[in-house]
Amino acid sequence: MEWKTDWGLRGRMAFTMFLLFALYVVFVGALTVYFGDFLFPLIMLGGFSIAQYFFSDKLALRSMGAREVSADEYPDLHRRVERLSQQADLPKPTVAVADTQVPNAFATGRNKKNATVAVTTGLLRALDDDELDGVLAHELAHVKNRDVMVMTIASFLSTIAFFIVRWGWLFSGDNRQGAPVIVAILVSIVVWVISFLLIRALSRYREYSADRGAALITGKPGALASALMTIDGRMDRVPKEDLREEAEMNAFFIIPIKAGFVGKLASTHPSTENRIERLRDLEREMETA
Repeated sequence: MEWKTDWGLRGRMAFTMFLLFALYVVFVGALTVYFGDFLFPLIMLGGFSIAQYFFSDKLALRSMGAREVSADEYPDLHRRVERLSQQADLPKPTVAVADTQVPNAFATGRNKKNATVAVTTGLLRALDDDELDGVLAHELAHVKNRDVMVMTIASFLSTIAFFIVRWGWLFSGDNRQGAPVIVAILVSIVVWVISFLLIRALSRYREYSADRGAALITGKPGALASALMTIDGRMDRVPKEDLREEAEMNAFFIIPIKAGFVGKLASTHPSTENRIERLRDLEREMETA
């Protein structure tokens, strides 16, 4: 099956981004009240946006303890990434490895030419050749769909809203600014909650699309389904200390860290069962094509 544009993904992304844009227009208005003028919030948000756009990949790798590795260190991994990149019609991304028991992988980077695919040593030990290809292809599909860039941009103002909710009360002691600050905090709460739900809905759909992309790249949907079952089963055996350390990277992982009821409620990924079911359906579709 040749690569086809996933118009469902694009449509949902466009609709979600439209809703987020409308929401953030209100938010910028709240920041204007918060700071007393319109120019400062725009300068502040623009500066943070540019910084995040150019440095989010480095921050993600650092937070995971991942480092770029050479072909001499991991020759097989580099060969796989290069081969799969060619099949996906992508430039070969940087390859990184994180030394952790958590069996997982993620992609980061602002565009196709500045992307990084990272895997953990736990993942390399857990999967066979076809399963590993499936996971790497899944991450390359994220790169091809520009998911990392879209999700980073979509989540930025939501993060700012969260910080205002958390720290805005520090400025409310000034009687002259107390009322505007309280209004800004209340608006930020609404912005954060709504954008939180919209972004996670978008994130769950992009996982389905990346699964489909991986199947089209490798031609083996069953291999990725098998990898998901292997990873999901091994996650329960990883020490809780390691799970807590990696929890903030959930949106980037191929399998999210499970963190009890709250973690499931705010999941960035569909359930493994649903993903496997869709991959099995795609496998049957490819066999009869």
